[in-house]
Amino acid sequence: MKIGINVAPYDDDGLRVAVEADQLGVDSLWAPEAWGYDALTPLAFVAARTQRARLISGIAQLGARTPAMLAMSAMSLQALSNGRFVLGLGVSGPQVVEGWHGVPFAKPVTRTRETVEIVRALCRGERSSYDGKIFQLPLPGGEGKAIRSMAPPVDVPIFLAALGPANLRLTGEIADGWIGNSFLAGAPESAEALLGPIREGAIEAGRDPDAIERTVAVSLEFSDDVESVAAKHAGGYAFTFGAMGSGKSNFYSSAFERQGYGDQIAEVHRLWQAGDREAAARAVPLEIGLRTNLLGTDDTVRETLRGFADAGIDTLRVNLVGDDADTQLAALDRLLSLIN
Repeated sequence: MKIGINVAPYDDDGLRVAVEADQLGVDSLWAPEAWGYDALTPLAFVAARTQRARLISGIAQLGARTPAMLAMSAMSLQALSNGRFVLGLGVSGPQVVEGWHGVPFAKPVTRTRETVEIVRALCRGERSSYDGKIFQLPLPGGEGKAIRSMAPPVDVPIFLAALGPANLRLTGEIADGWIGNSFLAGAPESAEALLGPIREGAIEAGRDPDAIERTVAVSLEFSDDVESVAAKHAGGYAFTFGAMGSGKSNFYSSAFERQGYGDQIAEVHRLWQAGDREAAARAVPLEIGLRTNLLGTDDTVRETLRGFADAGIDTLRVNLVGDDADTQLAALDRLLSLIN
């Protein structure tokens, strides 16, 4: 099992965590992107201060940048990091794409496929010539010409964030890795609902499913009071189920529904929308908090690690819980000692 961590190098503590995690031997440093800081700028900052870990955008939102801009950023970061960059992409959701970026959330699977194809072609040094359903290069009827990148060709691995069945199958078909969440350790229903479509997409494309790196997001918090810490993290999902989506679409809720939690999530959503957020938090099953994170004692964390590994997860991207760098780094060191 490989361990990566989310980084936020926007103050001295955040930068220290990134640098010392690299020195401790973590596999990867991940920068998220929502509707605040972007995912690429902090990785360039961290690239200049680290030596070993892969640098992964988790995720750069489709719709926020053209495919050519993504390729340019990927080539730049690959050069600045001496080949350590991985381009993590995802469609995000209509609330962010349309509300924040002002771009229609249309045909997300097609947009993903075409973006990956264009990014790879441009990074290989091919001309900007593409005739897709969403993207046309050069733009028809204009003065643009198909041109090659001024930068030398470079290989950039591409990981895709996916939760819906169609995007999961696409991940298996074209991606180098999967950026996942909403995955319950040790649960066969999680492996089937989330890893099954990836496997199917890979086999249909003639690829080896095991060649696709499978990553899952978790939070890490050690505690002797396992039930209390599980309730805390389960309650955090109330916002995810209640607010991270509209009445028509919530990818996170849908993923858990396919794993057998439909009735419970519907109740959480109802309570949240009714304004009773405390009751919504209490309504989230403890199992969701406990089995989607690394929580509790050394023994419970080891058990969860085994559950992820047995399910076929290759890499955990860890959110370190703690108010300061010392607390976060101590927890990371403790986790690494359990694995090594």
